[in-house]
Amino acid sequence: MTIHVKAKRIYDPPERSDGYRVLVDHIWPRGVSKEGAHLDQWARELAPSDELRRSFDHVPERFAQFSSRYREELAAHGELIDELSGRARKGPVTIVYAARDQEHNNAVVLRDLLRWG
Repeated sequence: MTIHVKAKRIYDPPERSDGYRVLVDHIWPRGVSKEGAHLDQWARELAPSDELRRSFDHVPERFAQFSSRYREELAAHGELIDELSGRARKGPVTIVYAARDQEHNNAVVLRDLLRWG
């Protein structure tokens, strides 16, 4: 079964192929209007805890540890994860994030979790 999920910066223009767009940050991204974001959902509860976010501090060498700890945090939100996974089986889902680093961020971890479990 195909899972259609990708991660994309909120600063990149929305596209029709994005499908269902869900923001996974605690804080609304600077400089983006609610209308301009074209979001279907703002899932703050899926954002990493402040403690985890601060300990990671977007240092790529800490990403493996961040990923592991973030997956543990996401386990507490199984119902929401299952809902997103179900949506991704029916059509495209785009996990939207504000971080500059496109390879080392929470949306990438969540995308991979939805794709491969």
